[in-house]
Amino acid sequence: MTPTAFAVVAAAVLLASCLQGSIGFGMGMLAAPVVALVDASLLPGMPIILATMLTLVVTVTEREHVDLRGTGWALAGRMPGTAVGALLVAVLPERGLALLLAGVVLCGIALNSFGWAPAPNRPNLVLAGGASGLMGTATAIGGPPMALVWQGKEGAGLRGTMSGFFLVGSAMSVAALALTGSIGLHTLVTAAALVPAMLLGFALSRYANRFLDARRLRWTAVGASALGAVLLIVQQLG
Repeated sequence: MTPTAFAVVAAAVLLASCLQGSIGFGMGMLAAPVVALVDASLLPGMPIILATMLTLVVTVTEREHVDLRGTGWALAGRMPGTAVGALLVAVLPERGLALLLAGVVLCGIALNSFGWAPAPNRPNLVLAGGASGLMGTATAIGGPPMALVWQGKEGAGLRGTMSGFFLVGSAMSVAALALTGSIGLHTLVTAAALVPAMLLGFALSRYANRFLDARRLRWTAVGASALGAVLLIVQQLG
């Protein structure tokens, strides 16, 4: 990866970390399309590894606000979804994985835009957890299903609960990808090099939480994600 390409990815990771630190998700949705454009071989492992580290920090910070019962039911669905997602990564070529990633981003944006709000009951939490496991492991974007079912939460409650779920869920995804041979040395080294950008993004999120409206921050990220997904589709089909 050239210095310019690394700088682009680092900037995307910084912004995605700021977003995830503010609302509890966003690392994959914002960073993954950029990573796919620069170096698709890093997907889906690198964003998931960084998300795991970031969610650990956020979960510790917001530990008093985690909905443990809801998180438990969502994780029950995440386990089989993770296994299916890991198998998809093992069998899909890079182009197919990139197009799947772009499709997941656009579907997540559409669902958020229409304002669909499923009740956070036990069946919906299990289904959302399963969908998040499949999409999160296959494309590094597992936030939209959980954001839909937990969109009634705000502030620390949303950040803490989402982070608690993704801490365990992302660790599952990393383990499943490692077992299927989908995480190599290049992915690990690049993820380690991007840790400072991730930590800086988290630090900025603490500042952003004081001065920025979370809704505006989310929709800015949604717009950037949509642009990245469209550019990725154009690149793969061009």
